[in-house]
Amino acid sequence: MAGERRRLDVWRAAVVWVAAFAGLLFAASANTARGTELRSSGRSRLTELIAAQQRQVESLDATAARLRAEVGRSTADAARGNTQVAALERINASLAVPVGLSALRGPGLTVTLDDAPRLGPGEMRPGNPTPDDLVVHEQDVLGVINAFWAGGADAIAVMGERIVATSAVRCVGNTLLLHGAVYSPPFTVAAIGDPERLGRALDESRGVQLFRSYVAAYGLGYRADRATDLPVPAYDGVLSVTHGRVVE
Repeated sequence: MAGERRRLDVWRAAVVWVAAFAGLLFAASANTARGTELRSSGRSRLTELIAAQQRQVESLDATAARLRAEVGRSTADAARGNTQVAALERINASLAVPVGLSALRGPGLTVTLDDAPRLGPGEMRPGNPTPDDLVVHEQDVLGVINAFWAGGADAIAVMGERIVATSAVRCVGNTLLLHGAVYSPPFTVAAIGDPERLGRALDESRGVQLFRSYVAAYGLGYRADRATDLPVPAYDGVLSVTHGRVVE
């Protein structure tokens, strides 16, 4: 009996210690959260950080655009009195279109990709899809871009940003990161070229076919629209290319 009492006393002491420790943890969590949900607070801080960085990028872009305009004016002034500078300016002008430094407009196609809509209370989707199945990914956007290039596109823009040789499309969650800016769905990809040829290239693309299968299964958004006078802006970022050759 004495041994059993000792074991019972040990268990009681352990229960009291665990309860006290749990109380301390709850108190610490409450003090940290200060009446708010911890995960929500973390997401809020991350959203504020992204917004702050976005404003900084926009400010730096404006400064870079102003400096590029000043360089352009100075170069044009120098070309008036220097034949060598004038010759280099003519070469640069001839490369502006293939490199993407010149705005274009003409007939083409615009493709819009979107996440699946949220379901109402009690609604369910067939097939038990995962959250990743219900959002647009970077490979989906790249599939459309590559299909347009294969279809002979003269110029492509994603969310109004000109795509050049150094452009990198990246997904962060269900947002798109391009040229230092963050975009939310729906995502638009616009291409200037022969609409018939561009449409066939989309239909033949394995990547686009895969995305459209998810459209049919889970309700993601896909729409292709023709345009007779589609504008695509010039690329206004920094080019880090040191060597290149225009493909005929």
